[in-house]
Amino acid sequence: MVIIAVDGGNSKTDVVVLDPGGTVLARGSAGAFLPQSQGVAAAVDVVEEAIRQALGPDAAPPYADLLTAYLAGADLPVEEEALAAEFRARGTAGEVVVANDSFALLRSGASGPSGVAVVCGAGINAVGVSPAGEVARFPSLGKLSGDWGGGGGLSEEALWHAVRGEDGRGAPTALTPAIAAHFGTRTVEEAVIGLHVGRIPAERLTRFAPAVFEAAEAGDGIALGLVTRLADEVMVMAEVCLRRLGLLRTPTEVVLGGGVLRARIPLLSRMLDERFGERAPLAKQVIPRQPPIVGAALNALDRVGAGEAAEARLRASF
Repeated sequence: MVIIAVDGGNSKTDVVVLDPGGTVLARGSAGAFLPQSQGVAAAVDVVEEAIRQALGPDAAPPYADLLTAYLAGADLPVEEEALAAEFRARGTAGEVVVANDSFALLRSGASGPSGVAVVCGAGINAVGVSPAGEVARFPSLGKLSGDWGGGGGLSEEALWHAVRGEDGRGAPTALTPAIAAHFGTRTVEEAVIGLHVGRIPAERLTRFAPAVFEAAEAGDGIALGLVTRLADEVMVMAEVCLRRLGLLRTPTEVVLGGGVLRARIPLLSRMLDERFGERAPLAKQVIPRQPPIVGAALNALDRVGAGEAAEARLRASF
């Protein structure tokens, strides 16, 4: 039996080919998986590119007996099914399983299939799985579905305050000169216009998040307020998942992933320690030491009934 596991993220797509014993047979990678902006077919093309990198340029479908794909943009059941249907239509594998990439993060950091995962990268999301297999999750559609946070949300709010600090509608803040320095402009207004007309790529704004943490550590009140709000959002997403699954009073691993949380920023870490201590004292925070593709592959091994030896063999490969 041949298994292909996929972790499709907003920055890159990773593929692992393995057997049910947890032996890694091949690996491949390709570009960003972006079904919501580039379309389902183009996104699946990226996965096939990564598969051919692993198996060789002449590889043809079906590539495996089982494909387990954990994908960014698979936020709703209808999106999961559309992606799965595309894989099936191409004959990618005998069996196809598609789910959101946050489930791969959870399995990569937790000691077993259950627990809670909070992703805080460009955006923010969370999922939870109980020992009985019950699932708690959110639509994760941004502000439309009540989400706030991640590097993107933090940077957008920082820009909003920087603009108002510059033109007098808001309080002065160190974020104003920091924004201008980040974009290499004379003023924040000049940066805003550059973003609006497309002269400055929008993704450069997301990369401003580290400067928000620096300003907060230096004592800027507005930046500190934004970081505090982010810590509150991470906490409430974990807490709600734990409560929905009846795990608030049970020792449970909470896996924290995505670029913002993986960076272990001291200020944010201290805030999270305080909040977990007060609101979920039995939860154990875990920062994964292995990438989400390991979780995607472990979920595949769980599906075929592989045991602890297979999990250990897979983890040892990374």
